[in-house]
Amino acid sequence: MFISSTAFLPSTFSMYMTMVSMGAWFLGAAHWVSVASVAASAIVGWPFAGILGIPIAIDILMKKKKILEFLKWVAIFGIGILVPVVYVDSMAYGKIVLAPLNIVLYNVFSQHGPDIYGQEDFSYYIINGCLNFNVVFPLAFVALPLTYFAAYIVDIPISGRTPAWLRLLAMYLWVAIFFLQSHKEERFLFPIYPLIALHGAVSVDCLQKLYCHVVVGWRYRRVQREHSTAAMPYQHYTQSSAWLAILISAAFILLSVSRSLALYKGYHAPLDVYMEMNWLVQDKAVHSLPPGKQVNVCVGKEWYRFPSSFFLPNNDWHLQFIQSEFKGQLPKPYGNSTFVIPSHMNDMNLEEVSRYVSLFSGSISNFLPSRVL
Repeated sequence: MFISSTAFLPSTFSMYMTMVSMGAWFLGAAHWVSVASVAASAIVGWPFAGILGIPIAIDILMKKKKILEFLKWVAIFGIGILVPVVYVDSMAYGKIVLAPLNIVLYNVFSQHGPDIYGQEDFSYYIINGCLNFNVVFPLAFVALPLTYFAAYIVDIPISGRTPAWLRLLAMYLWVAIFFLQSHKEERFLFPIYPLIALHGAVSVDCLQKLYCHVVVGWRYRRVQREHSTAAMPYQHYTQSSAWLAILISAAFILLSVSRSLALYKGYHAPLDVYMEMNWLVQDKAVHSLPPGKQVNVCVGKEWYRFPSSFFLPNNDWHLQFIQSEFKGQLPKPYGNSTFVIPSHMNDMNLEEVSRYVSLFSGSISNFLPSRVL
C-alpha cells in the first residue's frame, strides 16, 4: 500500500477514488459522492477504473430503482469533470484532446495494444500479490465464497442494505479482466489494493465465526451433555476467536515489514548513487570541470532506475543513454513546447538509435560516474 499510495501514477489516483466511492457506498451516504468519485477516477485518473463503479451502478439502478437520480449525477459529474480535463489537455497539446478516450483506443482497439511492452503469464499477479500482501492475498480471493459458507454453517442471515456478493463484486471484476490480459504490471492492481485489504478482513471475520461455531460450540455442547445444563453461555464470537485475528495480523505485519526491509536493502543503491552526485559536484578533486561545462550521466539497460532530474546537481548535468541489451524505445526529453509532436517516436516500442550517445564522442565533455550505471 505504501508503494501504491506514494507513486505519481494515474492508477494511484484511481486507488484513492476507489476508497472514497466504496466508502461512501458502504456507509449508505449520498449517492452523488460515489458517482463523483468514480467519474473522477475514470476521467482524471485511469478510464479502466470505471469498472469498479459497476457494483455501485447495479445497486442504485436495480436494487434501489433510483434511475433518474443516477442519470442526473452521471451527467453532472461526467460533464463537469470531463470539460475541464479536455480544456486543460487541449491547451497543453494545441489541439482538442480527449485523453481517456485515447487511452482506451490505444490499449483496447489498436492492433498491438500494450502487449508490445511485455507479456507475462497468469502467475505474475499471483506472485506479485503474495509478495505485497502475503497472507492477506489468498484470503482476499476466498472472501465471497467464505462469506456464504460461514453463513450456511453458522446459520445466520447475511445482513446489510445490499447483498454480500454485490458488495464484494468489484475486486472480482477487476481480477477477471486484468488477470487475463497478456500485458501485466504491478501498477494495474493499484486501484483494488484497498479492496484486497477489505476482502482479507472479511475472510478473517468469517474464519472467526466458523471457529466460534464449530470449535467453541462443540466444547459447549459437550459440557451441556455432560452436566445436563440447559443454557449455553456463549460469548461473542470475537472474544473466543480473537487469537486467530491477532495471529493472522501478526503474521501479516511481520512479513510486510520484512518485505519493506528487503526492498530497501536490495534496491536502494540507485538512489544512493544519484544522491552522491550532489556531494561529488562539490569535491573539486573529483569534479574538476568549470561551471557551465556539460556533464553527461550515462545509463544503460537499467535506465528505468533513474528517479528524476531533480536528483542531478544542477542544469549542467544531463542524463544520456548508451546502447545496451535493452532494445525498446527510450524516453525523450520534452522540447520547448508541448504543442510540438516530437520526432523519432513510434507506437510500436521499437528501438530509436537517435536516443544514444557514444562513449567516445568528442562532443561529450565528461562522464560521471566513470562506470556506466
